[in-house]
Amino acid sequence: MSKDLSRRKFLERLGVGTAAGASLPLLRNMTGATPSPGPRLPHRILGQTGVSVSILAFGCGSRWLMYPDEERALAALNRVIDLGITYLDTAYVYGDGKSETRVGKVMAARRKEVFLATKIPDRKRDDFMRRLEGSLKRLQVEQVDLVHIHNLGHADDLAKLEAPDGALKGLLEARDQKMTRFIGMTSHTDGQVLAEAIERHDLNCVQMTLNAARNGRFEEVALPAARQKNLGVIAMKVFGQEFLLGQEPGKADADSLLRYSMSLPVTAAVAGMPKLEMLEHNVEVARNFSPLSADEMDRLRRELAPSAAPLEKKLVGHVDGPTASPEVFWV
Repeated sequence: MSKDLSRRKFLERLGVGTAAGASLPLLRNMTGATPSPGPRLPHRILGQTGVSVSILAFGCGSRWLMYPDEERALAALNRVIDLGITYLDTAYVYGDGKSETRVGKVMAARRKEVFLATKIPDRKRDDFMRRLEGSLKRLQVEQVDLVHIHNLGHADDLAKLEAPDGALKGLLEARDQKMTRFIGMTSHTDGQVLAEAIERHDLNCVQMTLNAARNGRFEEVALPAARQKNLGVIAMKVFGQEFLLGQEPGKADADSLLRYSMSLPVTAAVAGMPKLEMLEHNVEVARNFSPLSADEMDRLRRELAPSAAPLEKKLVGHVDGPTASPEVFWV
């Protein structure tokens, strides 16, 4: 893309409308509230990027796609930004571009208010670059803040990415070509493999499973590797796709799980919130956040230890999809 191409011309070429703020009246109807920002959410620095972002990130995946129609989804995303969440996490695989397309309709008016991250699933350099070009068009931006290689698996998957024609080459080129400011990888499969990727490659950020069950050894292995290189760290699978939520043994409440992940040495915890009341509640948890003590974290780890192995099995090969019971968040 030419550096001389202005944002206006770029958006005109994409046929962008100017009605991104049209969801405001609907939001008032849905919540009975105006989008007053309230006290600022706590922020942390995203590692070596030097960027300050909110400690609560909004997941634009399957949970956001559960809003019953696009107008309500856009109203919810505007509410997210109004409440002070500055980190938005999307990906091509969320609805085969549907999430990126919806996010783009809000970015047309509110791009400067957020740190925008997307994720690319392809393992070949050429496929990666084509997919990223499509993501930029769907998101209606010339550049995103962060692009991740999506869902790093086991050692054989890392070898594919590292091949001469692998996606890692495209990831580095994307940063060089200013398609993205920063680059990273995500994983919910194998903490040791992610640690190896961190140690071997020039990444800026990583997104990994970090929850009280500690499945996949991310907290024990990958997190220290990321801290050693001062990478920005985004915690995901905080609730284990709801697997960790409940009152029975091996489960916990949503607030404790969210506070646990935020108490780790991470920049932000990303959560999917399929209902507005969940969004409002989690924002309050973040706004009033205080870290768990070492004893509280140890106790929660012990309580959730029985869930570690089954959650690890559940997440291997996991593809993001909707939950049939969003009310499970309110146990």
